[in-house]
Amino acid sequence: MEGQQWNSEILDKLHSQNSIICGHIMDYLQLPESITEKSTPGGQILAESKQRSSSDNINSPQTSDNTCIPKDFSCIYNKDLLPALRGEDTTKSFFQELVNILLSYVCKSFRRSSKVLDFHHPHQLREGLEGFSLELPDQPDNLEQLLVDCRDTLKYGVKTGHPRFFNQLSSGLDVIGLAGEWLTSTANTNMFTYEVSPVFILMEEILLRKMQEIVGWSEEEGDGVFCPGGTMSNLYSVLLARYHFFPEVKTKGMTALPRLILFTSAHSHYSVKKSAAVLGIGSDNVVVVKCNDRGKMITAELESSIITAKDQGCVPFYVNATAGTTVYGAFDPLNAIADICESHGLWLHVDAAWGGGLLMSKRHRVKLQGIERAWSVTWNPHKMMGAPLQCSAILVKKRGLLKDCNQMCAEYLFQTDKHYDTSYDTGDKTIQCGRHVDVFKLWLMWKAKPEHSNVCFWYIPPSLRNMSPGPERNRRLHEVAPKIKAKMMEQGMAMIGYQPLGDKVNFFRCVFSNPATQTEDVDYLLEEIASLGHDICIRTETDL
Repeated sequence: MEGQQWNSEILDKLHSQNSIICGHIMDYLQLPESITEKSTPGGQILAESKQRSSSDNINSPQTSDNTCIPKDFSCIYNKDLLPALRGEDTTKSFFQELVNILLSYVCKSFRRSSKVLDFHHPHQLREGLEGFSLELPDQPDNLEQLLVDCRDTLKYGVKTGHPRFFNQLSSGLDVIGLAGEWLTSTANTNMFTYEVSPVFILMEEILLRKMQEIVGWSEEEGDGVFCPGGTMSNLYSVLLARYHFFPEVKTKGMTALPRLILFTSAHSHYSVKKSAAVLGIGSDNVVVVKCNDRGKMITAELESSIITAKDQGCVPFYVNATAGTTVYGAFDPLNAIADICESHGLWLHVDAAWGGGLLMSKRHRVKLQGIERAWSVTWNPHKMMGAPLQCSAILVKKRGLLKDCNQMCAEYLFQTDKHYDTSYDTGDKTIQCGRHVDVFKLWLMWKAKPEHSNVCFWYIPPSLRNMSPGPERNRRLHEVAPKIKAKMMEQGMAMIGYQPLGDKVNFFRCVFSNPATQTEDVDYLLEEIASLGHDICIRTETDL
């Protein structure tokens, strides 16, 4: 969409798309009384903890012998916290101060008057700002300094939960999910055996079965595991597909196999090529299939590419279809691709890292029609469903394949003579040994509220609106989005991504996955782009 039309056409589309994901808006949290606003000389609004003394109305924490714990942490160190003798009250006081910092940040993240980021260049952060140093000291810092460091770390970071953060597919700040993440870190356990993680192991099994049911698989089918991100989930799919067709690869390696070929669309995530490189298949053996102008895989091109690979003596084995591409948010025609895969006996994987959340919608799950025919599915709840990072699952239709492919029977962990059902020791079916607990926050969110879109556009500044389409106009238009984003980041009040794609020069990519985003935030973003870009003047080549 170009030129003067953008104010009406894009606005209408943004509002329409936004209505899909803004059915519920999180109630704003109120700042606690211990938080006050302070305006800096530059006009920035900061939230600070009031300095409290024994004369304040708010009582200081009391120790077991009814003496007050001072709010001054300048003489208190890590050694004074639990498990130190009589360290419980000091630890409680320290945590209370930390919670105040976190609550202040959470509240501020939802306030539109606050900045999305307080941008500084890398050299500025490395050199230190207002006493904030990234360097590691030779001697331990006191707790007062650690609390200041916590405040500054949040201050100079990006508020991805801000209603005007449109930059990434993962955004928003779900309070229930955050609570789940805090509990997970407190438990600090590992997902490799039932004996050290009994509750979380069972939660994972229950949640994965629910996700498999939503995909459309029967009760007799399905396996899976939570992974550290969609890239790893996609890697699992290639790993499993190769093992399914060539189990000898586990012991003999790639030298025992023919030249394998896998297929993915031109708009798919780069992790498919990366998986081929990591697994020794080689990125040159990934055939990129053309897409139509809506970003969907052209199935006739897929069929032709498979036949060509066979004619060249190669062995096709895997097709990746995307449900929600990273840039356009496009959905490949899954049923048509599944027909081709069945015809040629290929593994069909659906990368629904972004679009998987639509399976929860009776209205919109039609976009993923045919996903039940996939052999594996990637689904990232930390994207459209708003779970805190990271939360990604690889779902596998063939039960037992994960274990057969990855099992190494380490005797120090996976003893067969344990007194409980060792099928719940899930660590031997994963690539990792230690595995973070990613399930609890999603399980908690699911209990609280069992319930997307990308809009891509150009902004045409006045200086380019009367130019005829052609190479020179494209060259100048290519520079517009980066210049506007640079200004936007310097101001810090909103954030949006941009990129080129194929023959299309840099365009804005607006991502909607934050439940706090409202129509007024979209209006603000568009007005901000127009304001920042209105006076942009891109020099001609003769001026350079």
